[in-house]
Amino acid sequence: MYPVENEPLPQAGHAEIRIVAATPEAARSVAEVIRRCFAGTEQRSYPAPGGGTRLHLTVDTESAAGPALSWLTTSRPSTRTGAHGDEV
Repeated sequence: MYPVENEPLPQAGHAEIRIVAATPEAARSVAEVIRRCFAGTEQRSYPAPGGGTRLHLTVDTESAAGPALSWLTTSRPSTRTGAHGDEV
């Protein structure tokens, strides 16, 4: 992949996603699944080096829905400290 160190960071609460696939259909399928979990902007599609498709989209991680909301809620750090009772 090409370095992206000169690209600006997305605004707080958003993430940039890059999908590289052999076909546009495969890239769109992955983007569709991501959009079911997060609100996002219109995707941008570009040719990938060596053939294939490179798809870019920006998602709002603060507007998660469905499976992503459940995962984000349960993955947040606990306010309690220490190990759980079943941890060694």
